Amino acid sequence: MADFNKAYQLILTHEGGYGNDPDDPGGETYKGIARKKQADWVGWILIDAMKKQPDFPAILDSNQNLQFEIQRFYKVVFWDKVGGDQINDQDVACSIFDFAVNSGVSTSAGLAQTVVGSGCDGVVGPQTIQAINNFQPDHFIAAFAVEKCRKYIAICKKRPDSRKYFFGWIDRAVKP
Repeated sequence: MADFNKAYQLILTHEGGYGNDPDDPGGETYKGIARKKQADWVGWILIDAMKKQPDFPAILDSNQNLQFEIQRFYKVVFWDKVGGDQINDQDVACSIFDFAVNSGVSTSAGLAQTVVGSGCDGVVGPQTIQAINNFQPDHFIAAFAVEKCRKYIAICKKRPDSRKYFFGWIDRAVKP
């Protein structure tokens, strides 16, 4: 079975630190958690309190409570919802989890279901898990990467301001 901690470390390398890019539809973000999309996340209270300190945002990384909340957020909101603990192959689980973080759970689940040929409802249930685990991992990773790239192209066509993220997204899509 796949290991959340390995997948979580991958997410941290992709999501970076603190940012507040005006072109990002998520607005203010920390380690990939977007304030506009996750406004109720408890970590924002901690971050707002630390904004008054002179070494902000560097101080964020040393706050153990905040780091715990980030890990818990990713486990509950993304990993558990894509059935990460039930997926046999680590790279497959990491890829589905990473795309869920980047594009949403239902989008990632739906693309995974498309790849394995299970019913596409955007929810990872027992049938989807079985289909994923029965699919050859290398073939899944390749087909899933193609589907992710298609999704990113569609996003950029719909929202041209997102084009500046395109090559980073593609790089992320092709790495397990």
